[in-house]
Amino acid sequence: MSKVKSTTVCAVLKDGKVAVGADGQATMGNTVAKSNVNKIRVLNDGKILAGFAGSTADAFTLIERFEEKLSKYGGNMKRSAIELAKDWRMDRYLRRLEAMMIVADTSQILIISGTGDVLEPDNNIATIGSGSMYAQAAAIALKENNSKLNSEEIVRKSLTIAADICIYTNHNIVIEKLG
Repeated sequence: MSKVKSTTVCAVLKDGKVAVGADGQATMGNTVAKSNVNKIRVLNDGKILAGFAGSTADAFTLIERFEEKLSKYGGNMKRSAIELAKDWRMDRYLRRLEAMMIVADTSQILIISGTGDVLEPDNNIATIGSGSMYAQAAAIALKENNSKLNSEEIVRKSLTIAADICIYTNHNIVIEKLG
């Protein structure tokens, strides 16, 4: 799968609290199409957060499919993510979707990709999108070196740093949290 451009999504789990945030920029090629898009969704009656990067229509399709899996598997996030990733890789229609997702609850964060990957990060920090490496580096440094910051503050500061560096990331940040 090619690198998804046009956004930055960051999730941090700390002290039983999770925050998932994203910038608000949507691009079409090298043009900013909209600056205040909400790329974070609250799922499963407020128990799971999902953030997406890539094509909006494709991401909404994946979120709908993920919600179906959550329903089918009793809200089990990991099982639902694995089943979605299997479908995404094998299904002829889904295989063409160009997006990535982060899903999180108060006990774990997962990255789901169209290559069949379901990754659980070692440090409870996950990022996707074009500014992901900037946000991830910032989040790791903030989490490891500033114990006073909570998960929401780490996400906000990390996305702000990414927006200062990445041209596909802006400062219109939306954050949802659980816990």
